[in-house]
Amino acid sequence: MVKNQKTSDMVKMALFVALIILLSVTPLGYIPLGAINATTIQMPVIIGAVLFGWKKGAVLGGVFGLTSLIKNTLQPNLTSFVFSPFVPVFGEESGSFWAIIISLVPRIMIGVSAALVFALLTKLKFNKTLSSAIAGFCGSLINTVLVMGGIWLFFGESYSAAKDIAYNTLLATVSATITGAGITEAIVSAVVCGTVCTALIKYTERKS
Repeated sequence: MVKNQKTSDMVKMALFVALIILLSVTPLGYIPLGAINATTIQMPVIIGAVLFGWKKGAVLGGVFGLTSLIKNTLQPNLTSFVFSPFVPVFGEESGSFWAIIISLVPRIMIGVSAALVFALLTKLKFNKTLSSAIAGFCGSLINTVLVMGGIWLFFGESYSAAKDIAYNTLLATVSATITGAGITEAIVSAVVCGTVCTALIKYTERKS
């Protein structure tokens, strides 16, 4: 039975990894919204984290981060240097190590934070639908905050130059992106993740 459970868990993880990769290579994964791409790839990361825990959530987030790094390396655009160390920083001749941090750390934290928020809320006797919805909101928003914050911290001047905006207005642009596109994206994640997680949890409990 233990062996069968491990096999089942591996198959489930493989399905989530496949979904993340599929979204990363289709327009559904990254939706351009001006200063940032709105993403849907965080949703399978959050759902997987809620179902499987923070460790597997971190793995799924890492897969998301790798797809971002690879996509920006193979299909670079004007600001791909913030996600890929293999793309020269705007105005320079080489890429930056900090791009790896921006690609991976925020995405890993999606899975970690979503799983921990869900576990805490269920421990506090919140119902699982609300818990997974809040986990979806937090996981998505943390991704936006860390990505945009990392861009401002590590690539502020180069990013401003690439986007043709004044550096002294970048912080305002970052804040507007987080409170605008970031919160909208988080609300969508909350609705989708809350609905999907509830259905999957009920199915799993029934099957058990």
